[in-house]
Amino acid sequence: MLNTLITHELRSIMLSPKFTLTFAVTSLLMLLSVGVGIAQYADNVRQYETTNTLTQQEMRESRGWMSLNNTVLRAPDPMQIFVAGVNNDIGRISAVNSFHGIKLTHSTYSDDPVYAVFRFVDLAFIVSVVFSLLALLFTYDAVNGEAERGTLQLIFSNAVPRAQYILGKFIGSWLGLIVPLCIPFLLSALLLLIWNIPMTADHWLRLSALFGISILYVTFFITAGIFLSTVTKRSSTSFLFSLVAWVCLVFIVPRAGATIAGQIVVIPTVAEVEAERDAFSKDRWAQYESVMQEKWRSRNAPSESMTKEEREAFREEHMWEWMEEDDRDRKQVQKDIDAFALSANEQQRNRKAEQERLAFALSRISPASAFHLAAVNLAGTDITLKSRYEDALNVYRPLFTSYKEKKQKESGGMGGIRIEVNSDTGVKIDTGREKGVLDISDMPRFEQPVRSFRDAVIPAMIDIGLLGIFSFAAFAGAFVRFLRFDVR
Repeated sequence: MLNTLITHELRSIMLSPKFTLTFAVTSLLMLLSVGVGIAQYADNVRQYETTNTLTQQEMRESRGWMSLNNTVLRAPDPMQIFVAGVNNDIGRISAVNSFHGIKLTHSTYSDDPVYAVFRFVDLAFIVSVVFSLLALLFTYDAVNGEAERGTLQLIFSNAVPRAQYILGKFIGSWLGLIVPLCIPFLLSALLLLIWNIPMTADHWLRLSALFGISILYVTFFITAGIFLSTVTKRSSTSFLFSLVAWVCLVFIVPRAGATIAGQIVVIPTVAEVEAERDAFSKDRWAQYESVMQEKWRSRNAPSESMTKEEREAFREEHMWEWMEEDDRDRKQVQKDIDAFALSANEQQRNRKAEQERLAFALSRISPASAFHLAAVNLAGTDITLKSRYEDALNVYRPLFTSYKEKKQKESGGMGGIRIEVNSDTGVKIDTGREKGVLDISDMPRFEQPVRSFRDAVIPAMIDIGLLGIFSFAAFAGAFVRFLRFDVR
């Protein structure tokens, strides 16, 4: 009997005129999304390689180690093809030097505002919005529609257990909607092979998990549609309820959670943090200049009673010693400024993390939020993408500055400017810079942070679990409601 019920439900879905149309549209939409994502990824790879080449050339052509500055780019990830997340919102480039802190700039949306206007329609968006709506459109009248057509009373004129009927409804609807949707999923994976996208084993595992949670997410809306069809007697009423529930779960609840969290946990803006950092920097440099003036007065004091020749000899003897001491003091000032900036950024990050935790906790009431959070975690385009790169850049920055200072010392240039005033030769300025092409072959390279399958799955486990709970709760609700449903 169960097989008969499943076959009946499959036929009602497959033979429906709207099935062929919706299946064709959704498949085309998904394949177009993946195709556009592949093209954008390829363009990002070309930009990444070109900019890296230009950066290396500029560093080699620097006039000296003192003027050497590095620029690090965020490497494109193939998973951004399926889930854009915050990938296009955060910066892609950061300067690395001893004078400025790490800051990612030049995001895709800032460089190309047209993308910000229309946004990127990725697989996560299609599943979250389109597939969920289709699941409800095919199941909102699963039970009450049968009652209105009179087929439900005919079915129960036989000895059919109600539990078996509702189970057959679910399995038939699931097979009729999920199995055909696996076809565009498989074709999307085939496109990756055709275009030779560099997918590692971790990438394939994460992509498989993404497809899996997409199926789990659509399963919830299938069970929700069946549940709503048991709550009301008329299919028009259940359709209205389904539409309102879909709008609330997909659009309203996720944004409401973020808004409420923003009102409860207030964090300082980027402008406020930068203003605080700039104020500290100005104050620290002012202290440095005051100390330097006092130092030079004390240094010049012994030479005041000397003759002109003795004064020049005295300064010539101590000049490089003084410049090395001044350079150490200057570097200490910069270290203090960097430490303050790191502390300020860390405080802001902690407050932001607190706000994010609250926002995610509130928005997870919606299965759409749980699915989106799991998807971005699996793709590695979650909210922590920026902090992962900034942390890696902050680890790399001391390595680069130490390498630069080492090369300066080896070349004999301490980074200062030596001014010689002689009555015979006039004014001579020595910057300590050597001309020619720099050899940076031994320069430490920035290691892009790697997101393994384990690192991606662990943060997503809570959301995957919630999707499972939501689906089970909706099916249990449909089961209990149908036990009291009037089949006449």
